[in-house]
Amino acid sequence: MNSKERVLAAFEFRRPDRIPRFDGFWEYPDSWAERFGPREDQTDISIWVPDEGVFPSRVRVLEETAEHTIRVDSWGRTVRRHRGAHFDEVLAVPIPDGVDPDTVQFDPPDLPLRFERGQSETVGSRDLARDKARFCVFGKTGGPFLRTSFVRGETQFLMDMAGDPPLARALVDKLADHFIGIARAQIERWCLQETGVWIYDDMAMNQGPMFSPASFEQVLLPAYRRMVREYRAAGARYVMFHSDGNILPVLDMLVDAGIDGINPMERRAGMDPATIRARHPRLILTGGICNVETLPHGPAERIEREARELIDMGRDGGVVIGPHSIGPDVPIDNYAVYRRTCLQYGVLA
Repeated sequence: MNSKERVLAAFEFRRPDRIPRFDGFWEYPDSWAERFGPREDQTDISIWVPDEGVFPSRVRVLEETAEHTIRVDSWGRTVRRHRGAHFDEVLAVPIPDGVDPDTVQFDPPDLPLRFERGQSETVGSRDLARDKARFCVFGKTGGPFLRTSFVRGETQFLMDMAGDPPLARALVDKLADHFIGIARAQIERWCLQETGVWIYDDMAMNQGPMFSPASFEQVLLPAYRRMVREYRAAGARYVMFHSDGNILPVLDMLVDAGIDGINPMERRAGMDPATIRARHPRLILTGGICNVETLPHGPAERIEREARELIDMGRDGGVVIGPHSIGPDVPIDNYAVYRRTCLQYGVLA
């Protein structure tokens, strides 16, 4: 099987030739490439990402000094990043408290620059064809919680959810409309009908979601139902969901909304794959390897045990193994144990 056949077999709950992998890296040093081969050989899935911001036409730098850069990003936020920092400091948002959301008009979802990925159309088409020959390629949109917090401000949006649910719902619906348009455009442009789209919406901490299940049901669930329905109507075969943290308190509702599978199942947050499989036998599980304790610290026996548990769970499909992400704190020898287990024990047919 090639990567696409392997992943789709797993998604269809059929036995693949080997366990599919979805390994992502913060960086991939030369020493890793020398030992394991190209970075691209470590995964079966590629996520193609458009510029999904609501204002990509407004991106600009406002100030650049030796200490920091201040710019307007594609979400319309004014942000500052200090030299050497990994995250932005948000200075202003496009829909602050007191601004009527109906007065704010987003850039069109089918704007060509969203899909150029910094390349000409010819180069983009070539790269897409190359990736489709090598990986199982999916599209991606954000989700209604995190992206609404981008345009509203995280604290203000959480206050809206708790104190003014109708306003929060209106904001969420506006973002859902935006994502539906982007999903339609990328499914058509990138011919993703055989695969589908992943919704990335980080909404949880290790202890649970950043809001109550009741707030999710009232504010976010209607948008999720509509997004999944419209993504499928646009041709997506699968709609997958990504969130860090513990999403168990809202998982049943996500499944009810039509989500086909979840990622990354962070064990440190209580997202135990065996428990989730027992609760949802037909939910596609991707991830499941702990990148906080198991991969960084081992020992080898624990890494192998964790990987073999997932491989056994996926012998008749339904599982794509992988860590949430692989950072510089993961020793090369520990990754070698995980990789070897996948390649040797993970042969299923």
